[in-house]
Parts: sequence; C-alpha cells; structure tokens
Amino acid sequence: MIVVFDAHCLVCSGWVRFLLRRRGGQHIRFASVQGPTGRSLLLQAGLQPDALQTLLVLDRGRSWQNTAAILRVLDALGWPWKLAWAGWIVPAPWRDGAYRWAATRRYRLFGRSDACMLPPEGSAHRFLD
Repeated sequence: MIVVFDAHCLVCSGWVRFLLRRRGGQHIRFASVQGPTGRSLLLQAGLQPDALQTLLVLDRGRSWQNTAAILRVLDALGWPWKLAWAGWIVPAPWRDGAYRWAATRRYRLFGRSDACMLPPEGSAHRFLD
C-alpha cells in the first residue's frame, strides 16, 4: 500500500506520522506529492499534482481518494482501526464534501511547513523518494 500525501501540509504530515507509529501499518509506504514518485503516481491516477486536494492511496492495482482513502488505510491497520469502516454508512457525497471543504482550507486550518517532512529515524526505507 502506498499513501501519496502533501509533505508541506502539517495535517498530512501528522497523518503520516500517525501511520508510522502503528504496528499494523508496517507495510504502508509513502510518497510525497513534491517528489518525482508521488507526482508520477498522481498523474497515473488522473490527478493534477499542482492542484491536489485529496489523499491518494494505491493498493494492489486499485486507488482510493478522499474519505475512501482514509477508510481504506484505517482498515489496513487492523483492530481497533477497522471500526472506521462504519464510516461507509455516511453517504460518500456528505463524507467527501466535508473532506474537500477541509482539504481546500488545510493550510489555513492546520498550517503549512516551508520544508517537506523528513522521515523519522528508522523509517526512511518506507518513503519512496
């Protein structure tokens, strides 16, 4: 599983750090939209890297975006995170509408770093570039 994320976004980097700390997420790898691998994966998924407003998750030839990406990753972490699948009860237009609202305002709401997130010690091998 690959998570493509915005390494300048503080909430996105926080999400990656959260995943790195979870034992069930040891198989998850990461690519930032600022790197060549992340940009390539976004283009392959039909997304514009310079105007990205979503999280992209790739796993076994499939891709997920928006809240479906978050729910997919949480499921992959195992228990108790699998319980997040209850989120599928909420209609996708509502879930994704709220997600897009926050995503378009993420720098204003959560902040922005001038430098890309650096992998924590011992985790560099999980980052694709």
